Amino acid sequence: MDSINRQQPEQNHLDLQDTAAAKKLKELIDKSSTCFFCTEIRTGKAFDTRPMAVQQVDDDGVCWFLSATDSHKNAHISADPAVQLLFKGSEHSDFMTIYGQATISQDKAKIAELWEPLFKTWFTEGEDDPRISVIKVTPVEGYYWDTKHGQIVAFAKQLMGAVTGQTLDDSIEGKLEL
Repeated sequence: MDSINRQQPEQNHLDLQDTAAAKKLKELIDKSSTCFFCTEIRTGKAFDTRPMAVQQVDDDGVCWFLSATDSHKNAHISADPAVQLLFKGSEHSDFMTIYGQATISQDKAKIAELWEPLFKTWFTEGEDDPRISVIKVTPVEGYYWDTKHGQIVAFAKQLMGAVTGQTLDDSIEGKLEL
């Protein structure tokens, strides 16, 4: 029996490196900036996971977050900077996992750049709250699952494939090497 990938008439795997990988990372984060931010990923136990919003992603794929200095995540990063970010952009596509190295700072200029009034919910003293820290995640590698032509085309191809009995999958996936 053939695997689904051998029945696929179109290319559905594309590894991306350097600038192309960073561009794909930024494109997918722009679709959904909320991720699961995972720490303690190398302990052999279930890792700690919490939802976080990426405040900024630069052209190199570096992700910026704001966090409380006394949070568990900051303590975990101080002990081991390896982190995993898990993204889901939509119901059927725009998935990505990023492995990277996190650093923590209290860079006032970066805090001001990332600050939004809603953050006062967590940092009651505002932008100058002494508990605010910046987490910078520098991606090392990742993997993505996406569509080539958008969800409408992907759905149309799935319907056509179901009618004709062919594998007409519009998905694309691959490694991200940054």
